[in-house]
Amino acid sequence: MSTDAELRRTIEFILSERVTELERRPSESRSSFELDELDVRLAGGRRLELMLKYVGRLEPAVRAVKPAFLYDPLREIELYRDVLEPAGLGTPRFFGADCERGWLFIERVQGVELFQVGERATWEFVARWLAGMHGQLAGDTARAARAVRYDRPYLERWPRRALAFARERGDKPAANAIAQIANAYGPVLERLLALSRTVVHGEFYASNVLVDASPDPRRVAPVDWEQAGVGPGLVDLAALTAGRWSDADRAAIASAYAKAAGGDLTADDLEACRLHVALQWLGWSSEWSPPREHRHDWLAEAWRSAETLGL
Repeated sequence: MSTDAELRRTIEFILSERVTELERRPSESRSSFELDELDVRLAGGRRLELMLKYVGRLEPAVRAVKPAFLYDPLREIELYRDVLEPAGLGTPRFFGADCERGWLFIERVQGVELFQVGERATWEFVARWLAGMHGQLAGDTARAARAVRYDRPYLERWPRRALAFARERGDKPAANAIAQIANAYGPVLERLLALSRTVVHGEFYASNVLVDASPDPRRVAPVDWEQAGVGPGLVDLAALTAGRWSDADRAAIASAYAKAAGGDLTADDLEACRLHVALQWLGWSSEWSPPREHRHDWLAEAWRSAETLGL
């Protein structure tokens, strides 16, 4: 653990201003990484509320189950610095980073997690914001050099992993169901590869999205960009609409996204992305169960999407 003196010197170097007061405390926000909340007062009188994310310190329990090919401690720093901050989308402000230590300094956003909001209108607002983000960042994919690439090898991994883990657990019904999906996955793979690319959050679940108010939000601030990628924007919409929504509610949220994106949304394209999301959860780890906010019957979700796609 760094001393307050080391932290103070780093903040002063990043901001080019003397720190007169510094208070640090562990954050209660859930994350795969250690988080500290910082209250900083600068010599000019400005007061900052920051979050310090130790992106080089993956929590041991998370490290044990996170696929090694997904972990890049500098990915989130790059996204905030090179993509999100210049875009001015309302995401947490980027104040600086120490890449050697793996320290990321961002704004501590005051808001409510979307999964705590019941009004569908707020979710539709978030879907419209998401469409705007995808449209704006479609031309910025080259800046995201460390982003996960949704290419053929990456997309092919997940049905294979999901099937292997079901077999390892000795879960024959799950293995049989996933095997049927995997054997017919070719057309889905080609559909996913044909979709237009943009910068995607990669885990755009409601627990990772803050809104400043409900039911009349003005700001959307997604956090935890460590799985940011370059891929189909509909992957984020699939994550947003995962869970216990009715078909009518899902359709309304998807329609809000489509209208904001300026075109009709092809239902099979979104369903293919939903199948990918479900297979990713099923293929995450053989010794892992999702946190409460992500707990869901992903096998049933995968099977429903597969049936809808006619696999």
